[in-house]
Amino acid sequence: MQQGTPSLEVAEVLERKMNQMFVQLADTLVAGFDVIELLQTLTEQSVELLEADAAGILLADEHGALSLVAASTEQARLLELFQLQDEEGPCLDCYRTRSVVSCPDLDAEPQRWPRFSIAARTCGFAAVTAVPMRLREQSLGAMNLFSATVGGIDSDTATAAQALADVATVGILHERAFNRQEVVIEQLRGALNSRVVIEQAKGVLSERGQISVADAFTALRGYARDHNRRLSEVAQAVAVQAPEVADLLDTPQPRQN
Repeated sequence: MQQGTPSLEVAEVLERKMNQMFVQLADTLVAGFDVIELLQTLTEQSVELLEADAAGILLADEHGALSLVAASTEQARLLELFQLQDEEGPCLDCYRTRSVVSCPDLDAEPQRWPRFSIAARTCGFAAVTAVPMRLREQSLGAMNLFSATVGGIDSDTATAAQALADVATVGILHERAFNRQEVVIEQLRGALNSRVVIEQAKGVLSERGQISVADAFTALRGYARDHNRRLSEVAQAVAVQAPEVADLLDTPQPRQN
């Protein structure tokens, strides 16, 4: 095998996966798609494609208040919630400036986000890059990419991350589904409310099955996909303990790392 061939093969695989992800995101450009499922997929695929170790997304409501809507790991979820509670961190700066915010070494810039940096290192992250979810002058939120090693992602990878975030943003704001500002606001509010219900459902399943919160989410999402239902709908049924989802935990779910 010639020297450099493995790298070429890796590049081809990455390009193929990126194209598949763009197609998947483009499929959301229809009425009635599940915003929460879209953004959860975006965080997970971003980790796989962009060599990040975790990802999280914050969306803003009509008042500009950010809320967590998706996270690839429990550590990322906790860190995003810490940003919101402490009102400090790269995702908040990214949302306010509508531009990429990057810190390749959180220890090297301790005064930038002092409390966030400590929390991030506690969660096992050493670098972070935040890309905005924006369309023209409208800012919807931001996506954080966390790295366990110093250096984070390079500029080309950040560009790819921005492209993924842009496609997702267009999906959310696509005029065929949301042709008025009022409807856009209502849709975003619905997505944020859905995330609250999902967190409640995760707690119910975790307690009922004596499993971790991560495994509870895996079970919840798997059931929604297997039954061709929206994640938020299944979460609502679990939260109110509807009989129709009583068998949700009957099938053992794989444990997430």
